Amino acid sequence: MKTQIVNDKTIERKWLLVDAEGKTLGRLASEVARLITGKHKASVSPSVDVGDNVVVVNAEKIVLSGKKAQTKQYFHASTFPGNSYFESFEHALEKDGVTPLKRAIRGMVPKTALGDRMMKKLFIYRDTEHPHAAQQPETISL
Repeated sequence: MKTQIVNDKTIERKWLLVDAEGKTLGRLASEVARLITGKHKASVSPSVDVGDNVVVVNAEKIVLSGKKAQTKQYFHASTFPGNSYFESFEHALEKDGVTPLKRAIRGMVPKTALGDRMMKKLFIYRDTEHPHAAQQPETISL
């Protein structure tokens, strides 16, 4: 039996739709990161991007446990002295709606060019409307 070598020609990608309404931020982020990295597939390879395309809807309806929604802060570092600042979770969710989830998922994928390619297969939308209906994404519950 020969060892299967994974390359771009042998990868089969699916489109998956995830509803984030009422889900906890960290738990949802870890499952979505697992899907875009391809760790749920038997053909996983650490040097090849084998993950699926993931569409996340209702991103602004994620929740945090305890008092984290009031106390969680995101740090933004600037290249200029004195321009670094903290942004609260509530403000980030109100301003954009997708930033907290995107930052949580980005923290769980490789910090390399491979991780950048994986993040390009992630599509996060604030509400239920999304332009990927033509791809007929398979709805999954996490």
